[in-house]
Amino acid sequence: MYQAGLVLEGGAMKGIYTAGVLDFFLDKEISFSSCYGVSAGACHLCSFLSGQRKRAYRVAINYLDNKRYCGAFSLLTTGDLFGTDMCYDLIPNYLDPYDYEAFGNYGGKAYAVVTNIETGLPEYMPLEDMRRDILAVRASSSMPLVSRNVKIGDGLYLDGGISDSVPIAKSIADGNGKNVVVLTKETGFRREAASASQLALLRARYVKYPKVYELMKERHVNYNRMLDDLEEQVEEGSAFVIRPKKKSGVSRVERDEKKLEALYEEGYRDAGECYLELLEYLSGSAME
Repeated sequence: MYQAGLVLEGGAMKGIYTAGVLDFFLDKEISFSSCYGVSAGACHLCSFLSGQRKRAYRVAINYLDNKRYCGAFSLLTTGDLFGTDMCYDLIPNYLDPYDYEAFGNYGGKAYAVVTNIETGLPEYMPLEDMRRDILAVRASSSMPLVSRNVKIGDGLYLDGGISDSVPIAKSIADGNGKNVVVLTKETGFRREAASASQLALLRARYVKYPKVYELMKERHVNYNRMLDDLEEQVEEGSAFVIRPKKKSGVSRVERDEKKLEALYEEGYRDAGECYLELLEYLSGSAME
C-alpha cells in the first residue's frame, strides 16, 4: 500500500473510464492509504476496495436494458434516474454480490464526497461499513434534478460533484503529499456555464435549498479554477493525473454497450501506458 491519496472524479456513465484504471491498479496490486470518491467515482471505488476486478464494469454494462436500473421508468416511478433499490440493494446483495468481508480488510481510509444541500458545503463521509455506508455512496451519486434528496442523520444530501468535483485539496489537507487523480473529462476540457433553462429548473426545484442553485450557477467557475490548481499541483509533485486523451462521445446516461466497453478499455490502457511513470512518482511512499 502506498502512503498516498487516490482521488476519483464522477461523471455518471463516463465513470467507466475510472473502472478501467482501477482494474489495472488491481492487476498490479496498487493500493492507497486514502481514497476519495465523488459520485460515480465513489461507486467504482467500492469495487476497487473490495478487490473485485471488473465488477464495476459489469454493474455498468449488464443492466442497461433493465428499466429499473436507469432511465425514464425509474425516474417517473421512483424519483431517481438510477433506481436506488436496484443499484444499492438488488445488485450488491443478490445479482452481483459485493464482497463486504474483503472491503473490511482494507487497511486505509475511504470517503464518499457528498453535498449538504442546506449548507452548500461538501462533506467527506467515511466508508467503514459498506452495509451501512452505502447510503453515503448513494448520496454522492444523486445528481440534481434527477434524484431525490438523501437523508443521512439530520442532513439532506446530493451529488458530491456539486460542491467538490475533484477533492484533491481535501486529500492534501489530510496530509497526503502525493495524490493520484483520475479524471473522466478529457485533456483540455473546460466546463461551460449551465444554461438559463437548467438554472431556471434548479431554482424552481430547490426553492427551499437555494445553495444548490448557487453552487450550480458557479460550478463552471469553481471547476475550471480546480483544473488550474491541479496543473500547478502536478508541477509541484503533489498530483499525478490520469484522464482520457480525447472526448469519448459517451453521455452521462449512455446505453451503448460498445461505447462503454471502449471507454473502459481506454481507461485500462491509459493506466498501463503511464504505469512506469506512476511507479516512479509513488516511489518512496510505500508503507511497510
